[in-house]
Amino acid sequence: MKERILAYLEKDARMPHSDIATMLGITEEEVDRIVAECEAEGIIKAYRTVVDWTRTGKNRVAALIELKTIPQRDRGFTAVAERICNFPEVASVTLMSGGFDLAITVEGDSMRDVAMFVAEKLATIEGVTATATHFELQKYKEHGVIYGAETTDKRGNE
Repeated sequence: MKERILAYLEKDARMPHSDIATMLGITEEEVDRIVAECEAEGIIKAYRTVVDWTRTGKNRVAALIELKTIPQRDRGFTAVAERICNFPEVASVTLMSGGFDLAITVEGDSMRDVAMFVAEKLATIEGVTATATHFELQKYKEHGVIYGAETTDKRGNE
């Protein structure tokens, strides 16, 4: 039951608990209890809003940065990852398999901001051996939300 509730909230964090309860055939209080437990246990990390920044007129640049590093004794890649997580420009850090070690998503106001972040903050971390920056050119889908798609409810019109 917990996983089904989490799936609904992951798709729409604002879905009323009463709606979830109805769909699952349980009480709203039961949904409230499970959600509160998930929050207390750290299973639910945050509630987010997906924003199409291109529609606001605000310039925003995002980049995926591949990073190679030397794992540290007894800590592996964790020490470097924790250090990178503390930079406010960093949206995500993920340990990867394949040709590089960490995938880092960085956001800034300009390509220059992102480039300076890589040159001055990432590349200077002890143990970092290489970076490759890939700038986001067009976002089509994020967190299951398709950009540019109509938001009108088409149910029943088919």
